[in-house]
Amino acid sequence: MYGPHEKELSGFEAHTTNQRMELLAAIKGLESLKKPCRVKLSSDSAYLINAFTQGWVENWQKNGWLNAKKEPVSNSDLWKRLIDLARTHDIDWIKVKGHSDNALNNRCDALARGAIEAQR
Repeated sequence: MYGPHEKELSGFEAHTTNQRMELLAAIKGLESLKKPCRVKLSSDSAYLINAFTQGWVENWQKNGWLNAKKEPVSNSDLWKRLIDLARTHDIDWIKVKGHSDNALNNRCDALARGAIEAQR
């Protein structure tokens, strides 16, 4: 959303995880911007939000893309895309409660369910 403009994106991937789709949703939203922007990115994914607000991303990069257990970071391909986008845009990472009274988050859930149903 920007001023009076609103754009909805949704999609589907077979054989994936909810975490990959949470990351991909953020990526696709940020990639749809035509120029560097100040962005309020809201998500009910603690995985996504905490990675940027709690320094996980910086630690993964410093540790050669190994997590705290010294194992390869899951979804590093998507994290790297998000890091590049975060360098382009000024992003406020906002955690919202899922399956609650947040109308925009509920709309995102409905779009996701609709994309899944369209593939059945």
